[in-house]
Amino acid sequence: MEQVRVGFAFCGSFCTYDQVMPALERAKARYGAVTPIISEKSADTDTRFGAAHEFMREMERICDKRVIDSLQKAEPIGPQKLLDVLVIAPCTGSTLARLANGFSDTSVTMAAKAMWRNGRPVVLAVSTNDGLSGSAKNIATLLDKKNVYFVPYRQDDPVKKPTSLVADFTQINAAVDAALEGRQLQPLLLGPAEEPAHG
Repeated sequence: MEQVRVGFAFCGSFCTYDQVMPALERAKARYGAVTPIISEKSADTDTRFGAAHEFMREMERICDKRVIDSLQKAEPIGPQKLLDVLVIAPCTGSTLARLANGFSDTSVTMAAKAMWRNGRPVVLAVSTNDGLSGSAKNIATLLDKKNVYFVPYRQDDPVKKPTSLVADFTQINAAVDAALEGRQLQPLLLGPAEEPAHG
């Protein structure tokens, strides 16, 4: 296919990085030109899931490009029209709130603002513990916003975390393809994850 310039932005749902890194590899394999972006907080935070600099090094290895990790580095995306589509995966509750309320105070939200300035799509892969509570209104606002598309999502643990939502990161490429055609990948709401067979 014709090369598509993809921005792939990481926010701070560190527990999902082991699922999102393979999605980044799949995006690179499919689209060719992928630019890694990371929020400043994520770039500066080591967790029990790994060291920030190791995640960033892996992003750069996969994409063969330096990570955009500051407002200053993200700002040229708009005026220079550097990307055709932006993926935010994982997209946290904090980022959903910023996007829904028009804030562009991080590298990731600045990249999103740049895309909307140019009338280009932003694809959100949510990962938030309050998707069916505090973040629900922000998801609703963004569902109604032009040039915003969602990777299909589900409740990841309805019993222990009844308000938590997580995207199916394996569907990121399909969601990007749909967004580039101006449509939302369906179904948006997924059933529960497959339970292991008991025998």
